[in-house]
Amino acid sequence: MTFLMITGRTVTQGVTVENKTSAAYAEETSTCFMHEFDMMELGLADRDPVRVTGPCGEVVMRAAASVEVEMGTVFVPYGPYANHIVAAVTHSTGMPDFKSHEVEIEPTDEEPKTVHGLMEDLGGLAYDR
Repeated sequence: MTFLMITGRTVTQGVTVENKTSAAYAEETSTCFMHEFDMMELGLADRDPVRVTGPCGEVVMRAAASVEVEMGTVFVPYGPYANHIVAAVTHSTGMPDFKSHEVEIEPTDEEPKTVHGLMEDLGGLAYDR
């Protein structure tokens, strides 16, 4: 199913930003916030895993119902999971387009990777384990 993805910061993310390798930070940034009716249409329960496919890749996240998200739209917090699906192109602004990307979302049985796993997929080294 196709959705319009918006990214931004959440309060919980801001509280945990000083420790980006913490479980709390990973849980918040790996959440795809959706309208509950969209979740019902996809057959999803709260915290079910979903595959989010964007302009430059895909990542497995957890779906969470949010009354603040409109139907047909999803909200993904900035961070390593959003970075896997948003193109790095900045159009000379220094900041990628983190707003209004079309993404495909489908239920999956896969579990979200850890932040370390995502970084290793990109050829990076795990840090602060």
